[in-house]
Amino acid sequence: MMSKQRTLEGETKAHMEERAKVMKALAHPSRLFIVDELSRGERSVNELTEMIGADVSTVSKHLALLKRAGVVINDRRGQQIFYRLRVPCILNFFGCVEAVIEEVGRCDVAEAS
Repeated sequence: MMSKQRTLEGETKAHMEERAKVMKALAHPSRLFIVDELSRGERSVNELTEMIGADVSTVSKHLALLKRAGVVINDRRGQQIFYRLRVPCILNFFGCVEAVIEEVGRCDVAEAS
């Protein structure tokens, strides 16, 4: 019995769009830095702003995008807003990206030989 061929429509398309939303949210050096930094613990907007070296408005926009994608959550304490990773397993993705970078580097060295 043959299985039905998958197509990019309906629930499959919606699911792939959700995946793309998360990946697009990560697709910026500052946002990658934020996620990496939040893997070490929660940080305030002010701390992240100082670390990134951008203005508060820019960092807030990055954080809002990450929040809309479901990558981070925040907690207001008085005048400060603190962010943390919603699902720390996002770091597994970082490990996979590092493996790709390492493999590509190995292939580039082998091809240059």
